[in-house]
Amino acid sequence: MKAKMKLIAALKIWVVIYPSITLFNFLFGERLADFQLYQRTLILTMSLVPWMIFVAIPFLDLLIKKLTKKSAGGG
Repeated sequence: MKAKMKLIAALKIWVVIYPSITLFNFLFGERLADFQLYQRTLILTMSLVPWMIFVAIPFLDLLIKKLTKKSAGGG
């Protein structure tokens, strides 16, 4: 059961991080192109880690909870 929970957590993180990184690079990639790799990575992680922890993953959890409730006939 513990391995299943870790797999679910990993999938949720991937579902959030992939589109977030893609959008971040689309919006800011050209402006950040002149920075060194370590600087771009620092800016990326400083922006996206709080986004994921405080907004995106809680929103995904809420969405999953609502969808699960509807499919179980409770909504």
